Amino acid sequence: MTFPNASTALATVLVDELVRGGVRSLTLAPGSRSAAVAIAALRDPRLDVAVVVDERSAAFRALGIARASGRPAAVLTTSGSAVAHLFPAVVEASAASVPMIVLSADRPPELHGVGANQTIDQVGIFGSFVTAAFHLGPAEHDADEPARWRETLARAVHAAAGGPVQVNVAFREPVVPETDDGRDRDRPFEFPVDGRADGSPWLDRADSGPEARPVPARYQDTERGVVVAGEAPFASAAEVDRLAATLGWPLIAEPTIGGRPPQTITTAHHVLSAPDLAERLMPEVAVVVGRPTLSRQVASWLDRIPRLVVDPRLTRPPGQHAELISGPLRVEAVGRREGGWRRRWLELEAVGRAALDGWLDTHPGSEPAIARDVAHAVGDGLLFVASSMPIRDLDLAMAAGPARIVSNRGASGIDGFISTAFGLAAGSGEPVVALGGDLAVLHDSNGFLLEPRTDVVFVVINNDGGGIFSFLPQVRQTDVFERAFGTPHGRSFETLARFHRIGYERLEAPRSQIHRALEQGGTWLLEAVTDRAVNPAEHRELSAVVAAAVRESLEG
Repeated sequence: MTFPNASTALATVLVDELVRGGVRSLTLAPGSRSAAVAIAALRDPRLDVAVVVDERSAAFRALGIARASGRPAAVLTTSGSAVAHLFPAVVEASAASVPMIVLSADRPPELHGVGANQTIDQVGIFGSFVTAAFHLGPAEHDADEPARWRETLARAVHAAAGGPVQVNVAFREPVVPETDDGRDRDRPFEFPVDGRADGSPWLDRADSGPEARPVPARYQDTERGVVVAGEAPFASAAEVDRLAATLGWPLIAEPTIGGRPPQTITTAHHVLSAPDLAERLMPEVAVVVGRPTLSRQVASWLDRIPRLVVDPRLTRPPGQHAELISGPLRVEAVGRREGGWRRRWLELEAVGRAALDGWLDTHPGSEPAIARDVAHAVGDGLLFVASSMPIRDLDLAMAAGPARIVSNRGASGIDGFISTAFGLAAGSGEPVVALGGDLAVLHDSNGFLLEPRTDVVFVVINNDGGGIFSFLPQVRQTDVFERAFGTPHGRSFETLARFHRIGYERLEAPRSQIHRALEQGGTWLLEAVTDRAVNPAEHRELSAVVAAAVRESLEG
């Protein structure tokens, strides 16, 4: 096959080798230097391509697709500052080990250092936040070139299994198959570019992953242990549930593990907010899977006991009493499913849960109640939750249930909320409910520019500012608090929805409204207006009610 120029040949091989490696999605931001790849991708029926005008949004969409599908997802930009806009999503993908491939188009070496337009040093721009960085091109008229291109791309796809990678690709003009500019003409590329005849990647590497390691006997030999799970891309809710059941210990699972298994202690934050209860329920050891970061009360409690931390991303133990290993774990002792310690925790959970739900039922407009009701409305569907207060409210209010939870808690940034939700819907092939705060929605409102949009119901909790800061010491700096931290914006979400031509309703009955929006399909924005001033007091009251009920049960 003959190509009109070398850049077109390189771009065609690039797309083909990515597809052979398992890439099925490419999100691209429009640009000139990346034109050859954009054209090749849009003409390849094996690839799902979306065009997003904002590079940051494009990157978070790719991140969402990779999270939902488990496959590497690609994002493409032109040269220059466009590449830098991908950085926030790359940081999150790095922290959460998400398989994302960044394709950054670049200018050829002869245009660097001479003041050429839209030319910056892109090689290695993401530093340690990528698993690997590769550089390709510019394409030369040489028979050995296609094999070099394919080898590099196959290595990149393999490396993406551990997190984001960058493939920086330099293109000489012309970057389109045909041009009317005589100065940009190039001779045809006439060398064979075929990949493996069976359609497999150029390099086929099998990786079985790490072997399971046994839980040390000193942890297994005690009944008074606890399993705590947090954000962990290497483990699932079902896996930590089995671990806790086999050890015969209670399970405290944050929703960031992917959901809430049936026997999770969902009231742990509230119970451990009471120092006397935290002391009376102190375990002897703990196994911590991933990074539980949503409750300071749980974290402070864990800091006091010996614990085995399972997280291959960490480089040193997180605390004086912690021992670090990589997962997965194997339990060799006989399980204590009916142990008195676990049974007592589950009894207290039933008491505390009844008190928690009772309070939420009488405060339906509170932010924790909204989070609980949204999770219930999702059923066994996919729920994406923004960082900051929404995921914390879900942690302290959500009952055990089948909802599958996703949250960008690797680096816990506010950015990319809308775009990631659309990516999750595209990658999973199913509708998504997305719960976020007003600032998260405003921060990524460009994500609504995606066309065509997938079925996502956005539930925005609008307390006119940054609600989490009201729980932090900054709140006592009353002369500057609102301006620097509260940051009221006064924006209308109904107007925002109308501008982006999406459905809008004020949220009054979360379960029925979410069900109706999901049935109708399309993109919806359901707005719940809450009071930031009373929110901290409501949280304190809720914890006190749950703790009092548990205390009474312990003393009864």
